Order: sequence, then C-alpha cells, then structure tokens
Amino acid sequence: MSSGEETKAPAERQSEDWALLPWRKLERHVYRLQKRIYRASERGNVQAVHRLQQLLMRSRSAQLLAVRRVTQDNQGKKTAGIDGVKSLAPVGRLTLAEAIHPKHMKRAKAKPVRRVWIPKPGKPEKRPLGIPVMRDRAYQALVKQALEPEWEARFEANSYGFRPGRGCHDAIGAIFLEINKKSKYVLDADIRGCFDHIAHQPLLEKLATYPAMRRVIKAWLQAGIMEADQFLPSEEGTPQGGVVSPLLANIALTGMEAALRSQYTEREGKPSLIRYADDFVVLHPTRKGIEKARQVIETWLATMGLELKPSKTRITHTLEGEAGFDFLGFHVRQYRVGKTHTARNSQGTLLGFKTIITPSKEALKRHVAAMGRTVRENQSAPQEALIGDLNPIITGWSNYYRTVVAKAAYGWCDTHLYSMLRHWAHRRHPNKTAGWQARRYWAIAKGEGWKFTAQDGNILRKHAATAIKRHVKVKGRASPYDGNLLYWAQRLKEHPLTNTRTGYLLKLQRGCCAYCGLYFRPGDILECDHIIPRHLGGDNRLMNLQLLHRHCHDQKTAKLDAVIASEQTQGINDNDHLDEEPCAEKSASTVLERQWGE
Repeated sequence: MSSGEETKAPAERQSEDWALLPWRKLERHVYRLQKRIYRASERGNVQAVHRLQQLLMRSRSAQLLAVRRVTQDNQGKKTAGIDGVKSLAPVGRLTLAEAIHPKHMKRAKAKPVRRVWIPKPGKPEKRPLGIPVMRDRAYQALVKQALEPEWEARFEANSYGFRPGRGCHDAIGAIFLEINKKSKYVLDADIRGCFDHIAHQPLLEKLATYPAMRRVIKAWLQAGIMEADQFLPSEEGTPQGGVVSPLLANIALTGMEAALRSQYTEREGKPSLIRYADDFVVLHPTRKGIEKARQVIETWLATMGLELKPSKTRITHTLEGEAGFDFLGFHVRQYRVGKTHTARNSQGTLLGFKTIITPSKEALKRHVAAMGRTVRENQSAPQEALIGDLNPIITGWSNYYRTVVAKAAYGWCDTHLYSMLRHWAHRRHPNKTAGWQARRYWAIAKGEGWKFTAQDGNILRKHAATAIKRHVKVKGRASPYDGNLLYWAQRLKEHPLTNTRTGYLLKLQRGCCAYCGLYFRPGDILECDHIIPRHLGGDNRLMNLQLLHRHCHDQKTAKLDAVIASEQTQGINDNDHLDEEPCAEKSASTVLERQWGE
C-alpha cells in the first residue's frame, strides 16, 4: 500500500471501494441467473426455479445491485421510513449489502412501514403510500430480482402494468387490435382499493415459493403501519410504496383472464381481457357475454378479497348508443363512415366505421389546469423561468399522446395556453398596450409564426410541434429476461416518451451505455451526460453528449472530479508548467480524446 493510501480515512477508502466495484461484471452475472430462472419457469421446472432463486439471493452481485437500486437509482431514494434514514453514502452501502444476506435477514424482523398520503392526479381524494425502512427496501429489491423472472414467464400476455418493457401504450395498442375490425361491447372496470385489500393467505398460496421466501414475504405483509406515531396492524393488502408491492399485486391478479375465458364455449366466443395493474377492460361481441363476464370476474375477485368499484364500472359499446370509454387517459371510440371509406375486415367486407383514439376530456382538463397553475405561480418570475417550468409539462404530455389522434387536442391546448400567457403579460404590464406586450414577450420564428420567446432566446414549446408517431405493441409474451436484449434496446429508442435527442443517442450508441457498454434495459434510468462538462467549456452539441445509466453517470462524474482535482493540485505545486494551457482545458481535451479516440 502506498503512503497516500495509508493516510486515507476508512470512510474514504470504502467510498472508493464502492465506486471501483466491477459493476458490468456483477450485472452480467445476475442477468445470467435471471435468464436461467425465466427459462426454467417457462419449462415448468419448479425445483430448478427455487434452486436458482436461492442461488441468486445468496449472490454478492445481486445484493450489491439491490442496494445500488434503492440508494442510487430509485427516484424515492431520499424518502425515509420509520427509522429516519433517507439516503446512504457509499460507506453505508457496502454495510447494507452485507446486512441483506439471507443468513442475516433470518434473524431480522420486518419493521412497519411509514404511511404518507399523496394526492391523486386531478382529484380531491388522496391515496396512501407505505414507505419501508432502507434495509427492508434493499431486501425487497433483492427478492424482486429473484421472483420477477419466474413470474414474467407466467404472467398473461395482456397484462401491461408494472412490468418491465410494457406500458400504457401497449395496453391501448392491444385494445385497438381487438376492436379495429369489429365493434364490441365493453366492460370498463376498476378494482376497489386493490393494493389495500388483497387477502394475504390466497396471495401466499398463489406464490407457491420455497419456505424461506414465503416467510419473509409474509413478514412484510404483516409488518404493520405507523401513521402519526400510531401503530396499525396490516391484516390485508400490500402497501403501495414498497419495491416488491407492484409485483405482488400483479401476482395476485394473475389468472383472472384464464378463469374468465374458461367459462365460455367456442360458440359463445372467447372474451378478451386487457389489464393495466388494477384497471382493466373486457371486450366481447354481445352484451350477454359482457354481463356474464362481470359476474365471473366478481366471483373470481372475491377469492382474493377484492371487489369491483361500482362508480367506476360500467358496460358500454364501442360504436352504438353512448359509445366509447376512457382508459389510461385515452378515449376509445368508433364512428360510422360513408361508403367511400375503404376500411375492410378480414373477409373483405366494408366495415362502415373507423376506430379513433384520442386524449380523454378529463386528461385535457387536468393538463390545462396544470399549465394554469404553473403560469399563476410564475406571475412575478422572469419569462425565462416560466418557459423553463412550462416546457417539461408540455413536452411530457404531448409525447404521451403522440401515438394517437391528438392534433386537434394539441391545438386546443395551445389556444388555451396562449390566452393564459396574454393574461400573464397583461398582469405584468397593465398600462401597456396589447401590441407592446406582444412585441415584448413574443417574437416571429422563421417559418413558424409568433412564438413566446425570452430575451435569452429560449422559446416556449408548442403542443402542435409534436409529430404523431404510431406505437408498435410489444410482442405477445415477450420479456426482457428472454435474452433478446437487442429487441428491448430498439423498443426503448422507439418509446413514445423517448425524446428526439435521446432517441438519436440511443441509435448512435446502438442501445448501449457509453460508460459500461451494457445494453439499456426496460426500467433503467437514463441520463444525458456532457462528455466535456459545461464548466470546462463543453457545449450541447450531439458530439459532446452521451447516454449513461444514472449510476454510471454518478461514477463517471466522481472519477472526472478526482482527475481534475489531482491535476489542479499538481499544477499548483509544479512551477515548470505555468506557461502551458490551463488545467481545466487539459482535462477537457483528455476526456474528449478518451471518448472519441485521438
């Protein structure tokens, strides 16, 4: 050991140990085990699944990755449980990884979750979240790594919520494929308090896992809830907020589609059930078939301690009467057309209708209300700040709906936003004319007309600038654990919520992280990094940008900061190099050479 290493504090050495771990090797090892679990589950080899799961749970690689997920990658990494621990430095992460080894967790008792209430989007009521302590969060992440591949091989093809590589747009695509050639009756249903009312015993029986795994999951389910210093027993439900809770909810609802279809003969026609978490729709050609579906589902849900919510459950039709229904923020409906419309069914007969999916009225109202709140909150702020707050809202909402017929909705939103901005300008300058206000805050963009433009050149994005781009539904029962990583990396590039810059960088990097070289997988958090940092003279040109995992971004930044600090120290102590270029410029050129080659 060198003299410099001997003088380092233990905490500093452990921090470096965390950063220098061979993360690429650890991820490849864990993924190989998960792929083997997936394939064994596909074959129905239960013994092999349990043996591989136990091997993964004891793996040091899986333990380190679980800790990294909850302390670095997770969006809620700074949310505290009842122990008050809301973030961990690298020093504590290695200790936590050791603590979640199954041999240590045998003696550890699951702690109650801390309940917090958060508002539902666009609604007055709130929903409860249960925040586990950091240790339990890390162990849940470890358990999820073992359980998810097994159940990905067993989940139904039309289940899209809280699953890697699947999302809302896949569910909407599945609905379109079911009805675009034939109008159908629809059971639009919602489960009452699904997460809060799942019965524990049926869930544990459905898991059918090995005894040690069953005990730890049962302990989490029955750990209890702390709310305002009051302990509440948890006799049912799996608290929202836990890492493993969405997976357990999906497991609880698995089998509903198979149970429904088993009650119909070929002559009646099999219904289609498309589910996103606890929201689902059932499609069938006849009203009698849909009414039967409602009865079958209510009976099946009762076995899991669940029931339908009457206020959010209704029977409708895609074409007749009060046609259409809302699902995941979209409005799905069919319209009659004339003889000149050429759409035909598989037999070549004219359909006489077309299927159109648009943003729902409630989604439009919530979005306009969100923009209105932002404008009011920035009444006294500079124009640059207002544009900076509005652009992410506009971009996110527009990208979410760019896969459907949304041009009219985009124009409607732009019209309302323009009225808000005119009112904002008038409030700031009530004694000025409308023309003066327009010249002050709007400018003509070449070929694009008037745009809300700040003095620094920052322009407010328009909804209508978003191009419509159809989404390709995920293949059948495909899963990220099936080994076809290239397919999932390409889907990530084409995802509706992937912006243009990110999509171009994904194409340029062939779906791989520029730092670790691994394929990006569904669920990974991607960050755009400046190869030469802005404070060293880097710019926003594409050749200076790269996509990294969030944890890779942290690691790259820490190493670069250490290099710069070392060079600056050397520059201060070495008077022979005073005539050379500044240290910052040397560091920048070094980084660029390493990335793109000399």
